[in-house]
Amino acid sequence: MIVLRSLLFQLILIGSSVSYSLLILAFGSGDSGQRGPRLARSWAQFNLTALKLLCGLEYRIHGREHLQRKNAIVLCKHQSAWEILALRALLPIEQSWVLKQELLRIPIFGHALQRLSPIPIDRAAGRREITRLMREGGAQLERGHWVVIFPEGTRVAPGTQGSYNIGGALLAERSGYPIVPMTHNAGVFWGRQRLLKRPGTIDLVIGPTIATQGRKATEINAEVERWIEETLATL
Repeated sequence: MIVLRSLLFQLILIGSSVSYSLLILAFGSGDSGQRGPRLARSWAQFNLTALKLLCGLEYRIHGREHLQRKNAIVLCKHQSAWEILALRALLPIEQSWVLKQELLRIPIFGHALQRLSPIPIDRAAGRREITRLMREGGAQLERGHWVVIFPEGTRVAPGTQGSYNIGGALLAERSGYPIVPMTHNAGVFWGRQRLLKRPGTIDLVIGPTIATQGRKATEINAEVERWIEETLATL
């Protein structure tokens, strides 16, 4: 039954992604540019509800009080596709995600993503893309957007740790905007590149805001890494 329910949810996820992408392309540019992000949030909420009803996979949030009103840089653990849904539903609608540029080439879905103020990165380009992240990330922060970054750059399996890229911390150093660190154990229930979604409750922990003004990126990055990994070990 877990396999069948997981397969059904996967079909719903794919179908809803195509449907909402078409809606964003058709209607997303209205309402002062907020209709597209609102549709994206609706897509995330719909799939989180489907995940609960079909797969018995729920979640609880710890530290919601740490989400301040002013926008910030979110650095989050990346274990699954679940956190993409969760952060899109949880954060204010004004979001800009740092993502690999290949996603924008996907027909329909990628075109809709371009309406959501992404910051596409060519991960093979090195220093040039760091400069782009500083420029575009800083501009989005000034617009009032929350900038979402997965510092390890890709999904990692539970119990493992990737290298924490310094780009997010460098953006914080240059812009002076604070960081909100987040971690979770979604990979235990919905693994990377896995069909199965096991029933249970995912814990998402939102950490205290990390001040960045006057601090070096290496120091900021080390604090983020320490908080995420130490907190994750308690879940």
